[in-house]
Amino acid sequence: MMLDYGKESETVEFKESTGELKEGIKSIASMLNKNKHAILYFGITNKGKAIGQETSDKTLRDISQAISFNVEPAIIPTITVLDGPSENLKVIKVEATGSDIPYSAYGQYLIRSADEDKKITREALRKMFTGAGFDFISEIESTRQDLTFEKFASILVSKGYHVLSTSSLVKAKGLKNTEGKYNIMAFILSDQSNISIKVVRFAGVDKTSMAQRTEFGNQCLLLALQQAMDYVEALNETNVDLEKKSGKRDLYLFDAESFQEAWKNACVHNSWMDMIPPAIYIYSDRLEIVSYGGLPYGLTLDEFYEGTSHPINKALWMIFNSAEYAEQTGHGVPTILSKYGKGAFKISDNYLTVTIPFAFKPTWAFVGEKQSESLVLSDGQKAILEALKRNPRMTGDELAKATSFSVSMIKKSMVKLQEMGLIKRAGSKRYGYWILK
Repeated sequence: MMLDYGKESETVEFKESTGELKEGIKSIASMLNKNKHAILYFGITNKGKAIGQETSDKTLRDISQAISFNVEPAIIPTITVLDGPSENLKVIKVEATGSDIPYSAYGQYLIRSADEDKKITREALRKMFTGAGFDFISEIESTRQDLTFEKFASILVSKGYHVLSTSSLVKAKGLKNTEGKYNIMAFILSDQSNISIKVVRFAGVDKTSMAQRTEFGNQCLLLALQQAMDYVEALNETNVDLEKKSGKRDLYLFDAESFQEAWKNACVHNSWMDMIPPAIYIYSDRLEIVSYGGLPYGLTLDEFYEGTSHPINKALWMIFNSAEYAEQTGHGVPTILSKYGKGAFKISDNYLTVTIPFAFKPTWAFVGEKQSESLVLSDGQKAILEALKRNPRMTGDELAKATSFSVSMIKKSMVKLQEMGLIKRAGSKRYGYWILK
């Protein structure tokens, strides 16, 4: 019977054999630096399946000596031989605890991020655990070093900044760590960023029926942020409020300022260390903005509600501020509280969710529910909608290739789909995208 050991995590690492002993020991130090606890298995695939390995007293002695010689400060692990898939093939479990942070392995300092080991400087680790102003996305090295910043520079120039050269931009905005390597912040602001921000629409009040999934990414984070925000704001319909005593007035689906503040806060305060981006989920009665990381370390719940500014990523927050995507007054949370109360916030150890309820049921929600029965679409129109769901930035020529229909037919169908209210153009002709309604 093949044993299943689950998944790798911030405290668990799998190696198929002691042939990967060096990398396994690095993972031990990395996990200790993050959680003060580490479990390493040999004889387990990265999918958690036990394949075992031949094990002798020498095998165990080699593991113990390698840890003793190459981890600083010294640790004393517990090494256990477990049953494997056969009599001759065993699983080796190495478990260690330690609070004498930071630990190094083979002269390298690493820290665990989800199930990965990331390089970091010893000084940065000391700052992290002493509370001395550590900003991890400024210190952790990017896995890519061939970065360019044309889009980021263009944004700053549009806000009135003078960018003399790439090197001056990199230095001024702190895009390299203390070892002179591009950091995580540089990566998410670069032209090469593969961060994908998801905006997902559902047909009802839960996630049982997804209507549309749109992604903004593979570019500078600031652009992806703005595009996602533009997309959602295009859905903000108006209705007539007949209950207003002073007479009729326009009633918006949701408060635009509250949404903007929630979304900007989610992006700048997100824990980018694990490269998990914030997301927007849209239902027929509300929208939810979810960011990863919970409350900033050292910030109480009362201080959070009062609007105390305590950015997780101070360097990124300063960049957002210079690009006019953030401000220093700390009025974002109080603004949301004044409109929707404390019930708008759900805070856990790992996530912060802001829920903004709708003032009425939007028309596009009805369309999503009844589209199949109220609208008769041609095969070409259906193909276009499916293609745009996958990539809302497709041009007419790209749609023609993707659907095998002629360009002229695509253009006629696009006009008809707009008349039917199923798609809407956002942004410029060259850089815009299609919103599916």
